[in-house]
Amino acid sequence: MIAYLKGKFTYKSPTSVHLDVNGVGYEVLISLNTYSKIQNLDVGLLHTLLLIREDAHILYGFFELAEKEMFSQLISVSGVGASTARMMLSYMKPDELAVAIINGETKTLEGIKGIGKKSAERLVVELRDKLAKQSPGSNISPLKHNTLQQDALNALLALGILRQAAEQAVQKATASQPDMPVEEIIKKALRAL
Repeated sequence: MIAYLKGKFTYKSPTSVHLDVNGVGYEVLISLNTYSKIQNLDVGLLHTLLLIREDAHILYGFFELAEKEMFSQLISVSGVGASTARMMLSYMKPDELAVAIINGETKTLEGIKGIGKKSAERLVVELRDKLAKQSPGSNISPLKHNTLQQDALNALLALGILRQAAEQAVQKATASQPDMPVEEIIKKALRAL
């Protein structure tokens, strides 16, 4: 496995680069997000992922490790290939994509070329919990405008309760009295589970 390449950019386009590493030239496919970060660089480092198919060995490059990790998550979803994942990362930054998936924003995902309704729903179903666990800073939910409810939700997530169940429990717990203390919200939500 080739984890990264560091060298001189001899050719750059919005979809691929040629990287000279000690006299060996590598063709690396990139997203627009990566291109925007390297377009003014002569020398750089790209985190890489090598995909081996029957007919080709294809090297994908990413300026940031977060983008490489998101790419790996995306291609793990049935029906999402490397080209589609690269397209998604060209439309949105990795953190924006994570937030859209965690929040179940299928309409946002459908706005990306190559992503239909079924693919968007599959992405949300298969990646929502994985991404929520990996990026606690991205735990944005429909409860985001009420900090007491958000604090209660974060506590439930920390206890290992799945996001969707935790959100529903917090909403049930606060339906009649939304301004109760966080501890009470958590207790009621736990009883509602």
